[in-house]
Amino acid sequence: MNTLSNDDEPTAMRWLKRGYATLLIIVGVALAGAGAMLVSDGGSLYYLLAGLVFGISGLLVWRRNGLAPWLYGAMLIATLTWAIYEVRFDAWGLVARLAAPVVLGLPMLLPSLRIPRRHSTPSRRWTNARVLAGALILAPLVGLGLQNLGPELPIDPLWERGATAAPRRLAQPLAQATDTDWKHYGNDQGGTRFSPLTEVTTQNVDKLEVAWEADVGPFEGVRGSLQTTPINIGDALYVCNGHNAVIALDAETGRERWRYVMEGLPSGKPCRGVSYYRVPQAKGACAERILATSQTPELFALDAATGQPCAGFGEGGRVKLLEGLGDVPAGYHYVSSAPQVVRGKVVFGGAIMDGQYWGEPSGVVRAFDAVTGQLAWAFDAGRPERRGAPPPGESYTAATPNSWAPISADEALGLVYLPMGNATPDFYGAQRRPFDDDVASSVIALDADTGQRRWRFQTLHHDIWDYDVPSQPTLVDLPTSTGVRRALIQPTKRGEIFVIDRETGEPIKTVDERPVPREGALPGERLSPTQPFSTGMPSFRGARLREADMWGLTPFDQLACRILFKRANYDGTLTPVSLDRTTIFDPGYSGGINWGSVSIDVDRGIMMVNWMRLPSIVEVFSRQEAERRGLQRFDGTRGQGAPAAPQENTPYAARNAQFLSPLGVPCSAPPWGLITAVDLQSGQAIWSKPLGTGRDSGPLGLRTHLPFTMGVPNSGGTVTTRGGLTFIGASVDSMFRAFDTATGEVLWQADLPGAGMATPMSYRSPASGRQFVVIAAGGRAALKTRLSTRIVAYALPK
Repeated sequence: MNTLSNDDEPTAMRWLKRGYATLLIIVGVALAGAGAMLVSDGGSLYYLLAGLVFGISGLLVWRRNGLAPWLYGAMLIATLTWAIYEVRFDAWGLVARLAAPVVLGLPMLLPSLRIPRRHSTPSRRWTNARVLAGALILAPLVGLGLQNLGPELPIDPLWERGATAAPRRLAQPLAQATDTDWKHYGNDQGGTRFSPLTEVTTQNVDKLEVAWEADVGPFEGVRGSLQTTPINIGDALYVCNGHNAVIALDAETGRERWRYVMEGLPSGKPCRGVSYYRVPQAKGACAERILATSQTPELFALDAATGQPCAGFGEGGRVKLLEGLGDVPAGYHYVSSAPQVVRGKVVFGGAIMDGQYWGEPSGVVRAFDAVTGQLAWAFDAGRPERRGAPPPGESYTAATPNSWAPISADEALGLVYLPMGNATPDFYGAQRRPFDDDVASSVIALDADTGQRRWRFQTLHHDIWDYDVPSQPTLVDLPTSTGVRRALIQPTKRGEIFVIDRETGEPIKTVDERPVPREGALPGERLSPTQPFSTGMPSFRGARLREADMWGLTPFDQLACRILFKRANYDGTLTPVSLDRTTIFDPGYSGGINWGSVSIDVDRGIMMVNWMRLPSIVEVFSRQEAERRGLQRFDGTRGQGAPAAPQENTPYAARNAQFLSPLGVPCSAPPWGLITAVDLQSGQAIWSKPLGTGRDSGPLGLRTHLPFTMGVPNSGGTVTTRGGLTFIGASVDSMFRAFDTATGEVLWQADLPGAGMATPMSYRSPASGRQFVVIAAGGRAALKTRLSTRIVAYALPK
């Protein structure tokens, strides 16, 4: 057999080889150039060396030199060694490092592209091909095969204690865990999100099927996400849709009974729930009423049976909520969470547009009489002694910390518990007043009758990271070595979960003040030298980021992320923002743990936590630079999230975003979304698993349709049941899942019409006695999920 010479090789084949050689050379030059930049920043040598090998391999292919497959194969083996050194046997870390080099080397195996040496023998040419084939096969197979030897997840050092004993039963929660209705946003006033129903169990959950679907659209104007959790009273569900509509549904069939559209222009803000109140000893119209807020904003009281406004409430059934707030730009003050009803009062705070200007609307918390709509009291952090409305010509104190998340209450103690936001603006705090720093990023307890502050627990001092407290405080009666304690569990975006006494505000689980980074802070900033860390509970912030944790689908976006990371200001958690370079926040502004909060299996004392490991990157620049860039305030009528933080009336502006590669995938390695079970008694993690597959996400916003579990971003919460189950949607892959609470095994899953970016609920229908599990499947445009306007209910077959 004779080998082809340059003269007798077909022209098309010769140009195909040269095209492949050119590709390798281009890849090599790009990798080597960017790799040199990374090395100059103190980063890994690998990309520079790999780029040189790519380029040289391309030159050898061009010259038809048989050394090309040997050199390329050696590079693959070296890449495998380097990959295992960096990420051990983590599957996604190995795939990110091995996939592209393997794919780029595959053409060398094609018979038409084998690289003969002049005067070489057929057996020698075949040896070259076998060497390269072995390297191409060995690299991914060894990496993926050995990954089973590694841990299931990268474990934070605080988790390494593990659970050593079965969880003990909690004392019964406030609602006594017997009511088959779901009367509050979190089922009970304490937000346990625990259902005492037992028809659906770990043995039969796999038989769940769609019982009904209800379309709560249409959405007109600015599209908001459907993040609502219905409440259930008797044979009806009550839900809001984020476009000023309150809807009553038949609990058995999902049929719409009535719909009331509140006045005002929808602005794309979420509505996460409505509230219920039964007037004592009253009968007839509005004896049972639904309390809801519009996006204007106004507070409405509607008859639960008919949906008609309650004439004796405020003015024609509504109360204007902008009174006393001064000059409020449209959409800059709104109520996204369900009001809390306690001792006959409707209590809520409000959300504001983040980071727009110093002097934004007041964060005042108000209580209104649930019967008359009259103002009962107001908590104004700037004037805590004045608990009524401001006199004519004055307003509540501007720019005070607000409370936008769901709130909790203890009817017996007469206390209402509010998770507080950070003071404005988000990333610069030198202009904050003492009373701002006093309540910001805290959980506070107010007297439900008077609004007087009883106690405060601060989760973060002088917050300049946008770590406002987003989660509903969860109330449980917790057995301890000194007896049962009335506990409050407060999850945070920081990934810290604090367990405190809800009567006194004192920690039950150990909290330590630890030193934190302070170098490079903005001029004039006054940082706290220490911050509170909940050392008696697992950490949900993830381990400290390293260059090796940077991820990407190709070597190029991996390399870009590594360069961004090495050039950023990052010194671990709570690194302060800097003026001279971008700063990485980890966890990012989405958490950690967000408004989905946690749920509690009160029978076994297990806390379910869904959380994220998704860093943010923040750039702070001068006022002059902000003007040069043309930064302007966000139009509050166009949605919830602002793309920039102009921080007007301060020396600095900012831009913040998720830490993403040029392809739009996270720079940090998966898993990005997880679900974890924690034994509340011991404070130890029982199990932890990635939540969600990559099927509905991918580079540049494209869906990969890959069903592999990798742990994707999530938004929403869990519900636990006496049947031993934990239900959750939340993930961007549009799946609804049931986990075995004790073991973490996925026992059932269903495809939703849109991502379930909400917290599910469960109830028993009086008509059939069946248990239903319900979730809003609206999706979220900001996370590029599938969108819908449907509420979906599941039940066992009749």
